[in-house]
Amino acid sequence: MPELNDILPLPAENKAVFKFLENRRSNLAKAMGEPGPSEAQLQDLLTIAARVPDHRKLAPWRFILFQGSARADFGQHIASAFMKANPDMPADRAIFEGQRFLRAPLVVGVISSPKECPRGTPEWEQVLSSGAVCYNLCLAAQAAGFGAQWLTEWYGYNNDVTQAMGLKPAEKIAGFIYIGTPSEAPKERVRPDLKPLVSAWTSSQ
Repeated sequence: MPELNDILPLPAENKAVFKFLENRRSNLAKAMGEPGPSEAQLQDLLTIAARVPDHRKLAPWRFILFQGSARADFGQHIASAFMKANPDMPADRAIFEGQRFLRAPLVVGVISSPKECPRGTPEWEQVLSSGAVCYNLCLAAQAAGFGAQWLTEWYGYNNDVTQAMGLKPAEKIAGFIYIGTPSEAPKERVRPDLKPLVSAWTSSQ
């Protein structure tokens, strides 16, 4: 029987999960290819993505899927929006912008969609829930053997692009999650030093 303040061992069935989280690293969208998730796998990934903290069960988010030819079709909206905002850029830049969604076989737009709540759930909590959906989707995809990267890039904040996606005035793009089969292992990067980022509150404060 453990005593108070004993350090409990990590359960054997959780060791692989802990190791996965300890070494998690985003894949690069440009280093992904076919195959992407099947329809059944996609439903599993979205189901897991939606399993996040959600105060009062508002589901203040939704998904927009870009697959197959829809990626190139929507790319024309991205290219048009770019050239409208940057009319002096060369035409070949529009081609580059229009191909952004072709970097992976599946792109999931996670939309932050705050709900009116009579009981007063703050919008900020709903926005945070949308961010958790993005990250959960990345974790689920990588746990299933796919690569995943959470991006927004300039078009996530462009009005012409969001209008083409059918976003309502109160909605925002929480992220575009690129999912596919990685062609290379993700590279580690420098992680923050936690020492200056962690403090313990005391009554003297």
